[in-house]
Amino acid sequence: MGKPTISDDPLYQLLRSENIKEFNEQRQILDNSRLRSGDYRGRDLRNMDATGLDFRDSYFRNTDLRGIDFRQSNLEGASLIDAKVSGTYFPDQLSAEEIRLSLDTGTRLRYKKPG
Repeated sequence: MGKPTISDDPLYQLLRSENIKEFNEQRQILDNSRLRSGDYRGRDLRNMDATGLDFRDSYFRNTDLRGIDFRQSNLEGASLIDAKVSGTYFPDQLSAEEIRLSLDTGTRLRYKKPG
């Protein structure tokens, strides 16, 4: 875990340029393993198909995430400060309190441990 990275990966660049339609089409074809630790600050990512994606340790400051279904995504260690999350689904392993702390203070999301 460290600073977010800006990658030259084609899928990552589609998200950075907010080309969500093309991202959703290409994610089925291209390697999507390089989205982790990404810098997505200030982007509009609405309508993104996030199913099965790994966004661990990513920064989503001021990002528009409204309506995205992250239930089958990995957000562990991501920061959501000031993100727009109306209608967003989060993984069951994230408590509402954990999400609120990240939105308000930028803390990294910590998953509940089973048991």
